[in-house]
Amino acid sequence: MPRKTIGEIEVAKVYPMYVKKAERKGRTRAEVDEVTRWLTGYDQAGLEKQIVSDNDFQAFFDQAPALNPNRDKITGLICGYRVEEIEDPIAQKVRQLDKLVDELAKGKKMEKILRS
Repeated sequence: MPRKTIGEIEVAKVYPMYVKKAERKGRTRAEVDEVTRWLTGYDQAGLEKQIVSDNDFQAFFDQAPALNPNRDKITGLICGYRVEEIEDPIAQKVRQLDKLVDELAKGKKMEKILRS
């Protein structure tokens, strides 16, 4: 069975892992939703629709209402890769979301996570 690319992975399979990671560290699903909405421009209803759909990350980001213009300020290592150096646009967006959730789980203040 061939491996899926990061863009082919279903959001509905990964999102619960984001929430679980945050909750293990004392954060909430609402905070995971907040950082996801910040990155993608979805409202809460739109985000929830995406989470329960069969959409993969490619469709999730293609359908995003307005990617945050400050997303290029998301830098650092995630899964051994420098977020700012990832060339594949979809892989970079997924890793940016991973980084936001990681920062949330590490206890960073929301103002810093959202690059305010």
